[in-house]
Formats: sequence, structure tokens, C-alpha cells
Amino acid sequence: MTPFPWDEAMRFGFGVLRLSPAAFWAMTPRELAQAVIAVRGGVATPIGRDALDDLMRRFPDLTRGQPT
Repeated sequence: MTPFPWDEAMRFGFGVLRLSPAAFWAMTPRELAQAVIAVRGGVATPIGRDALDDLMRRFPDLTRGQPT
């Protein structure tokens, strides 16, 4: 299990949100997570293998010497 990233949470709470220590420590982890999402945006869901294969077929990488 990965330990909770307290240093990062405190930097975000105090530095970005400008919370007082009392307000920060009164927050639940769920409240803090929602505040992070509100500021930074949600986590994008990675595309699946089928979608990646489709993109690779539609937009192949060019090799040297190929016309653009």
C-alpha cells in the first residue's frame, strides 16, 4: 500500500488553497480530493487498446524518406 502523500497534500492545501492549518486539518481526505479536482481538473481516463490501435492505423508514424 502506498502511504498517503502528506507533503504534497499540505503544499496544495496551504500553498494553493491558502487554507489555515485549522481548516486544512478539519478537511476529510474526500473533501481535499474534491478540492484538488476543482483546481487541477479530473483525471483523464486512458484510452483502451482498441482505440489506440485505431489511432495508430489512422495516423501512422512517418519514417525518414516518406513524403509528408
